[in-house]
Order: sequence, then structure tokens, then C-alpha cells
Amino acid sequence: MRHALAVLLVIAGLAGAPGAEPQYSAELLFPQESWHNHSSSIVELPNQDLLVCWFHGSGERTADDVLIRAARWSRSKRAWSAPFTLADTPGFPETNPVLYVDRRDRLFFFWPLIIAHRWETALMKYRVSTNYQQAEGPPVWTFQDNIVLVPKNIAPKTKAFVEAAKAGNPQLAEAGTRLIERAEDEYFSRMGWFTRTHPLELPSGRMLVPMYSDGYSFGIMGISDDGGVTWKGSEPIVGRGSIQPSVVRRNDGTLVAYLRDNGPAPKRALISQSTDDGESWTEARDTDILNPGSSVEAVRLQNGHWIIVHNDLERGRYSLVAALSEDEGRTWPVRRHLEGRPDAESPNQYHYPSVIQTRDGAIHVTYSYFTPEGKSIKHARFNEDWIRAGDPAR
Repeated sequence: MRHALAVLLVIAGLAGAPGAEPQYSAELLFPQESWHNHSSSIVELPNQDLLVCWFHGSGERTADDVLIRAARWSRSKRAWSAPFTLADTPGFPETNPVLYVDRRDRLFFFWPLIIAHRWETALMKYRVSTNYQQAEGPPVWTFQDNIVLVPKNIAPKTKAFVEAAKAGNPQLAEAGTRLIERAEDEYFSRMGWFTRTHPLELPSGRMLVPMYSDGYSFGIMGISDDGGVTWKGSEPIVGRGSIQPSVVRRNDGTLVAYLRDNGPAPKRALISQSTDDGESWTEARDTDILNPGSSVEAVRLQNGHWIIVHNDLERGRYSLVAALSEDEGRTWPVRRHLEGRPDAESPNQYHYPSVIQTRDGAIHVTYSYFTPEGKSIKHARFNEDWIRAGDPAR
């Protein structure tokens, strides 16, 4: 009983209880290097160790040496392991990996294999492990398969979106016609969907894996109702450049997806909602959240508050901010910068955040850390009170 009370007090302090002290620490997972290290994903393991993965190589979709690397943080050693290979298909680029531990404590690893050096040729792969809490090295995988989706109603949804867009801008006619042709092409519509942000499990047990396609600039959900054995596609999240969805669930069951703005100005994160457990989605619309065309991630915290981490710019990725909402994403009044400031332009890039809250209440963010000195993945650990303290005066 005494131990349980102590744990609850730790959680309360880190989660932002009144009077809690701001807490923050950060470090690079490995020294900066010339290799491209990008698009990380972090997860807490049942033993409270951390596992982070990212893609590594000389480039992205066109570089055949790109593979998936990972590193472990040991709770007992308080240190990161040396990076190790998590997946490598020789001769093919592999990108945008995502890690997730489900309610049954199974580790899921999702990542796309780029078949023909174009994003729209991505083939989603995934592995499952129940033996993954080793001190170092990769998990022991027990299952592997591909995720191939048939997007629900993609042709009529695309046609309706294009017709409405053309009515307001006739110059979109040619591009819209190509988009409809792609949606009506059976092969094109089923290829090229891949991951960026964490999955979400619903109270029903349904697993949603957010995905997107650069071939359409649409989002989608990979849906599994049998614990990740079989998959189906939701309706696409249509919009003007609505990609890389991150999904949070409100108390009333509404799902809210925040998306990267891959479209025209004004550059704002987009939002879409679902009231049927992710089967269908509203057209993506602009929010007030600035976005320069870079990934965002939003997460519900243990106390019901939401956090979103994003680049608060319309151009560039040199400013990365964490924002809090106490009204389930309707407003984001509390903010603090993890890196940079929007009024201090620099050649640095801090982007593609991956966000979790661990059992002890701490918030963890990993993100791509690019400076003229090289590229690495950075890990930051903090609590709500650190965000509420605001940016220090300069």
C-alpha cells in the first residue's frame, strides 16, 4: 500500500499536479553525424525501459542504403545503448518506422518498404514480438506480414472533394482529373499508404494505425478488429494536402485527427473528425495551429489534457513547440518551446516529433535534430509544469 501511494505521488507530480516542480532533461541518442537520421518513434516497454527507432542512411526514398535503426534506454543504467539495426531489406529504402505496445503487451513495429523510389510505391510491413525487453539488440519477432489496404469509398470521396475544390478554383481542373483517375485505379489506390505517428486502441479493442499517401496527399486509417491479424482501410481523409494524421479520442468518443499541411497557404495544421470509430472522416480543414509542412503528433495525457508538438512556423523547421489543451483540442493556450523560437530564424531543423507519456507521468518526445554539425535524434523528458512555466526570458 505504501509503495502504491508513492507511485501515485510520482505520477501526480510529473503529470502537473498543483505545486509540482518543472522537470526537464534532454540528450542526443548518439553523436551528430553526416548520415541522414530522421522520423523517430518512441515507446515505453513494460519494464519501463524505452525503445526508439528511426530511419538511417544517405537519403530517403531514393537511397537504397536506407534502413531502420533503433536504440534502447535502460532504466537501471540510465543510458542509451549503441544504435542497432531493426530492419534492413538490401537494395530498398525503408522509412517512417512506428513502434507501439498494445494492451496485451505485444510490441508492434510498422514501417514502409519503398519499392520503386517513389513514396506512392510504399509497401507497409509490420512485425510483432512478445520477447523484446532484452538489454540490447533487436526484439525476437514472432510474426511478420504486410498491410495492404482497400480504401473505403476512395473514388466517390475523391470525386466529390475535387468537384467542390474546382468550383472555387477552376485552375485545379487538370490536377483534379489526375487525382480522380488515381482514385479509380485499383492498383494505385491500394499502394503507397504508410505510417508516421503512433497507433490508437479504442475501448472496443479496435486498433487504428494512422497512415497517409503522398500520391493523393490524403490520410487514412488502417483498421484491425482482431488484434492486428487482418486489416481494412477507412475512408480517406480528403483535403488540400492532409497527410500524416495523429489521432486523439475525446470523452464522447469523437476521434480527432491532426494532419500535416502539405497543401497551399495559409500553412496550418489540418483537422478531421470521425464519429464512427474511424470508419469515415470529415474533410480536413485548417486550424489555428501553424505548420510549415512538417509532421505533428498529439497525445491524450493521463489527466485528460492533450499535448501537441509541432513546428510553429509557416516556413522552416527551426522552432519546435509543445502546447497543452484542457478542452480536448479546442484551444491550445499553454506553450513552451523545446527548440528555437519562431522569431529566431536559423539553419537548424528540429522536426518530426514522436510523443508519449510514460507510466510515471513524464512526457517524452523524440525528434529529428539537424544542425550544420550533423544529424541525430534527440530525446527530451519533461512534465506539464515545465510547459506551464513558459519560455524563459531572453
